[in-house]
Amino acid sequence: MKTKHNVFFISHGGGPMPLLGDPSHKEMVNTLEKLAKSIEKPSAILLISAHWEEAVPTITSSELPELIYDYYGFPEAAYHIQYPCAGSPKLASQVATALAQAGIEHQLDAQRGFDHGMFIPLKIMFPEADIPCVQLSLAKSLEPSLHLNIGKALQSLEHENLLVIGSGFSFHNMRAFFSQGDREVDEKNLAFETWLRDTVSNKTLDESMRASQLLDWASAPHARFCHPREEHLMPLHVCYGLADSAADEQLDVKILNRYSTMFAWFENSLLN
Repeated sequence: MKTKHNVFFISHGGGPMPLLGDPSHKEMVNTLEKLAKSIEKPSAILLISAHWEEAVPTITSSELPELIYDYYGFPEAAYHIQYPCAGSPKLASQVATALAQAGIEHQLDAQRGFDHGMFIPLKIMFPEADIPCVQLSLAKSLEPSLHLNIGKALQSLEHENLLVIGSGFSFHNMRAFFSQGDREVDEKNLAFETWLRDTVSNKTLDESMRASQLLDWASAPHARFCHPREEHLMPLHVCYGLADSAADEQLDVKILNRYSTMFAWFENSLLN
């Protein structure tokens, strides 16, 4: 059976910097633009952001969510960025039903807006802001198996031409972003990215092995250096749980002068 949805795991960069002309985000911006052009314009977007955690997975259900400027110390322009897309209570309800059918405790939130893990990359990818969007939180436990199961639950979503995006960062050691020219940091960064790229993209792995490696991600080379806290990796687990196969495309980029990776699974080429 063909996978029903296009699924992207993206690295979303540092706060609003991709929209402020920062040169270390140029590759990221170009890659996100390329990804957006690689598919038909979505009818709706479901996005899992690393910047929202709740006790149980929570779904935005407002018709017109506001933006949350959840970053600090940037120029005034960063706090006037607009992305006036509509919400989709219908899609939110469908996501809630899918989680319920899988026995995953969850809740709807009609008050919460969209954080920068959502509106920054979407402003690059779909600048017209004319696609209805829903955001899904992580669970505070950051338990890999739960996030894999959230993705599996989303397989039952019946929504034509839906795009699902996991918005995180394949490398997320904040101190290391600002220690340029450190060879040891570069080596650790690349070792983990190499492991991650092989795990997600290697078509010779069977899915039980791929899932096992992702569940045991903390045993990968320099995993805890690259992710002192794993909230920026867990959106990938949701994406893989939904796709249940090797990525169709791997996009290697430098962001903030560190190695990073994005993955795409395309509706027309995936087989479950």
